[in-house]
Amino acid sequence: MKLLTATLVMMLTASTPAGSETPATHTPALGQPADRELVQRWNLSVFADGRGLPDGQGNVSTGRKLYEQHCMTCHAVDGSGGSGDRLAQAGTGLTDEYPDKTVGNFWPYATTLFDFIRRSKPMAAPGSLSADEVYALTGYVL
Repeated sequence: MKLLTATLVMMLTASTPAGSETPATHTPALGQPADRELVQRWNLSVFADGRGLPDGQGNVSTGRKLYEQHCMTCHAVDGSGGSGDRLAQAGTGLTDEYPDKTVGNFWPYATTLFDFIRRSKPMAAPGSLSADEVYALTGYVL
């Protein structure tokens, strides 16, 4: 244990040769820098009061079709849960040891649900749905 501690201390306090990068400038070199268009596309904030919602509209019948196409594989028929979380029909409350975080008892605002669907769904292509499709899905799930 003393050897491990001494080794860690040496690694953390070792100086770098003159002219080389300091440890603070090393990066894992993963991915690529985000360009302005990507940042703007993903810089989406929807607030509980509706600020930030995009223009659009949807209806429950269209939402049902989209749910069957994009969501039912994971969330099952009527949101009853499958490999994905249950969306409806909570069996337990939020104060239970293992709460069901369904739309009805966990998502306090329709805008929160809209924002989540828009950012993360469908699983195979997050963020690929149009605003109208997200409105329709939100309506259906609610």
